[in-house]
Amino acid sequence: MSLFVDIEKKLGSFYLKAEMTAEDETLALLGASGCGKSMTLKCIAGIEKPDRGRIVVDGVTLFDSERGIHLSPQEHRAGLIFQNYALFPNMTVLENIRAGARREKDPAIREKSISGIIDSFGLAGLTGHYPSMLSGGQQQRVALARILVSQPRILLLDEPFSALDSHLRFRMEEELRQVIRQFGRTVILVSHNRKEIFRLSDRIAIMNNGRIEAIGARSIVFDDPKTRTGAILTGCKNISRIRKKDDFSIEALDWGIELTVTKKVTDESFAGIRTHEIKSAGCENKFRCRVVKEVENPFSCTVLLCPEGKEPPELIGWEMDKSTWNRIRSDYIEISLPPGSIMLLKG
Repeated sequence: MSLFVDIEKKLGSFYLKAEMTAEDETLALLGASGCGKSMTLKCIAGIEKPDRGRIVVDGVTLFDSERGIHLSPQEHRAGLIFQNYALFPNMTVLENIRAGARREKDPAIREKSISGIIDSFGLAGLTGHYPSMLSGGQQQRVALARILVSQPRILLLDEPFSALDSHLRFRMEEELRQVIRQFGRTVILVSHNRKEIFRLSDRIAIMNNGRIEAIGARSIVFDDPKTRTGAILTGCKNISRIRKKDDFSIEALDWGIELTVTKKVTDESFAGIRTHEIKSAGCENKFRCRVVKEVENPFSCTVLLCPEGKEPPELIGWEMDKSTWNRIRSDYIEISLPPGSIMLLKG
């Protein structure tokens, strides 16, 4: 195992209890602001000291409260990229990268590695520039080059695209994907952007209020997030409180309808269905609905629906392409909530 984390840390009224393991893969921490994602990274990097627990990377114990082990941040050898890249403003690109190579004592080897990383990141023409002279994408490349030239045990990325304009993000994602592939070791990625996380990660950990609620392969977490928080973070907009009727049927209290489900109902408190999973035709869970509102998106439409004869506290959102909505537009429409698309969620 490349990474083992089992730590606790109290900060005022906030209590972090993070438990995770990772192999040579990209593990993403997905959670809302203030849930403990960045603090977890800082503990792994050695910037913050946990109150209790253990952190092991590649067989090296970085922190163990019982054994009294607490290595310095330099000894952690964790490559942490902050949201603002934390480049030295008074140093040129070359000097910033050279600062990351200080661990290598042999001058010839050090300069060779610096030259190689500059070439691989396409920074040869920028070595004399200062950070203020660089674009957001260029600053990110310099920050990554400075980290990787230090030969870290683990790469920690804290909201790596937050400082970039939206039109740069997709291109920088591809560049980062290549960096991750070349690194070939454990990468922990922190973000609240579910699309970025899905595209970049192998596994996802849902984090809420200092705890990891669910962890698994990215496709499994999106298909079955297990909890209401996980469903919201992965983009589900239709969520209702439920009451169990029998093993395979529920009453969706916030929609005022009864639903058949394919997964056995146990102790779940909520159900959810993604807006694009709703269908206009189907044999089960069919309802005639009144169209309450139309919302036009850049490339789709979302209609907010109320089941006929009901006045529920929450409306059901259905997203479809514009051509489909133009074809079926009406004051009343019939929809189907496929049983296999309904997620059962714990609170």
